[in-house]
Amino acid sequence: MQIQDLAIPYTLKQQYLGLGILELYPPQVTCIEKGLLDGKNLLVAIPTASGKTLIAEMAMHRHIAAGGKCLYIVPLKALASEKYDEFGNKGVRVGISTGDLDRRDDALGKNDIIVATSEKVDSLLRNGARWIPEITLVVVDEVHLIDSPDRGPTLEMVIAKMRSRNPGMQLIGLSATIGNPKMLAGWLDAELVTSTWRPVDLRQGVFYDNRIQFEEGTRPVRQVSKNYDDLNLCLDTIAEGGQCLVFVSSRRNAEAFAKRAAGAIKSEDPNLATCADRLLAGTPTEMVKTLAACVAKGAAFHHAGLSRNERCVVEEAFRKGWLKCISSTPTLAAGLNLPARRVIIRDYLRFSAGEGMQPIPVSEYRQMAGRAGRPRLDPYGEAVLIAKEAEQVPELFACYIDAAADDVHSRIAEPTALYTHVLSLIASGFAKTREELSEFMNRSFYVHEHKQGRLIHRAVDDALQFLIAAEMVIEVGEHIGATDLGTLVSRMYIDPRSASAIVTTLREKEEYADLGLVQLICSTPDMPTLYAKNSDLPALSRMMEDKGGDLWLPPPTDEDEAEGYYRAIKTAMLLSDWTDELPDEKICERYAVGPGDVFGMVESINWLLHATSQLARMFVPKFFPQIAECEICMKNGIRRELLPLIRLRGIGRVRARRLFNNGMTTPEEIKKHPREDLVKILGQGIADQIFDQIEPKNKSTDTTRVNEERPAGGQSTLFRFG
Repeated sequence: MQIQDLAIPYTLKQQYLGLGILELYPPQVTCIEKGLLDGKNLLVAIPTASGKTLIAEMAMHRHIAAGGKCLYIVPLKALASEKYDEFGNKGVRVGISTGDLDRRDDALGKNDIIVATSEKVDSLLRNGARWIPEITLVVVDEVHLIDSPDRGPTLEMVIAKMRSRNPGMQLIGLSATIGNPKMLAGWLDAELVTSTWRPVDLRQGVFYDNRIQFEEGTRPVRQVSKNYDDLNLCLDTIAEGGQCLVFVSSRRNAEAFAKRAAGAIKSEDPNLATCADRLLAGTPTEMVKTLAACVAKGAAFHHAGLSRNERCVVEEAFRKGWLKCISSTPTLAAGLNLPARRVIIRDYLRFSAGEGMQPIPVSEYRQMAGRAGRPRLDPYGEAVLIAKEAEQVPELFACYIDAAADDVHSRIAEPTALYTHVLSLIASGFAKTREELSEFMNRSFYVHEHKQGRLIHRAVDDALQFLIAAEMVIEVGEHIGATDLGTLVSRMYIDPRSASAIVTTLREKEEYADLGLVQLICSTPDMPTLYAKNSDLPALSRMMEDKGGDLWLPPPTDEDEAEGYYRAIKTAMLLSDWTDELPDEKICERYAVGPGDVFGMVESINWLLHATSQLARMFVPKFFPQIAECEICMKNGIRRELLPLIRLRGIGRVRARRLFNNGMTTPEEIKKHPREDLVKILGQGIADQIFDQIEPKNKSTDTTRVNEERPAGGQSTLFRFG
């Protein structure tokens, strides 16, 4: 089917033709035939790189031409940014929303395409974004993640809410292969499109004894290293002019492989030297120094411990062909478009708490294997598992290569998920009686799977009882409604259990303490925490002795709760060091984490501190001023003494400390000094910017503004990584 013959807007046709896209792939043709451009719901379950994005784009432009508005839902912020860039510059207005979860973001309504994570869409529904009723098409990327224990319940509820709110809209679900696609398509009232077609042939095999065994034959691999099969496979790919992705089970393994590969590749590409310099210009932790050294020689590692900037440098260098290999944890395969000639799945066992080493699911193998083969660049792609013994070769074929795709199942019946989603349905007006709540849940994927759905209705009743006891929901006769507390908790997008613990503890306390507040928040279900090793316990115990008076939660008497308690204490210590202005590299060294980890912790607690300040304002006002100040300190990584300075635009934690140490402790003190003094400390440009703000004629009346933007080329802090 030719692009020229499609019923899509002329400008989009010209874009495709200009890119050399003249005809559709077979799965795309099937989508057209099944009503893609006629408003039919579709579930498209086809391999990676088979053209799912173009399928969505054609449908979106068709809707926009007819006066509609489109919502594109993704699972990850990084994927949202990628799709935002991909959809841009094609004659339509594109917006992206992944930020604050208590805003309606009404300004997004001016766009034709809105890209957002499922959590953000859920928050927009909770907060009543005015443009939601204008949506005529919803595209759900990676729809199989409805099976994810973490994101699945939210995605399922977002789909159900959008279909309830906009019953006439078109819905397109995009996924890689699903084991039970008819079940999911039935719930979505969608036409099903499945295919095994790929634009680049995928060869899947198992490596053992210096040979890759494919179903159609074997291929020898030259032995360069006697000890490392993964390195031999990688160098074999590079020798052919290809690139390689190596998936391993841990960050430590990813870094170790990158060092070995860099030592073998020994690239002298000047572009890589420039990339290494860019990495070192950020936070020079030992991990970053190692990464820069590897990148300079042609290899890299990629995991969640890297900052956003570091990940971008690595991904850009790989896409441009400068880097020859990346070793990564499976996070890299979770949606980013980063294909390679050969994908090596070295580690197919992963540690699971209480269960030991367990095989990865087939869906995860397929996600990694799907990265093999770059369209229009590689003649083929290879996905290779590594066997340690001859007996494992047929086992790996049976367990992964020849195995059927995993089924997807609803996760909404999990009690922990239902607390927040039942409250959301009530606070957002989707259910005003128990009967309406039950009717809404009957439209869930869970009930579609299980028909009677008795388990979920019992779980909903339990959640409702908790919410009533926590004073977030009130029941009068047959009617149910959210209290002021319940409405605020839903709009702030936090777990009702977190809110209950926070409000209860704040009401109990007579005196405020930053550390106690941070410990409390780190103990809630919403806060990710650091793993507390046995070797950490002495330091944690010393801290508890030194600062016991500021801690709000005592050690548990139940040993089963000890691990969670110490994890919260360790995380609180890291965050306390951050607000105590400990340098970024020192924090990373002390807690054996990367800048990306620290940023993740700070980002998470920033949101929870913001939510806590709003809860305090309404229910425990005596603590509101201190909590609001703690929120600003945490956001910027400063002590309280820098609060007057951090409110100046262009001033972050480093510049504020320089000013303070030079006697310029407030804007008023700065005015007492000659401009030349400020220039010596901060440079001419920043000095001029500061004086423009503090001179009387330009004074701002907003005394609560916190600096959220950093000037280009300004100081490096963890917040530049977000």
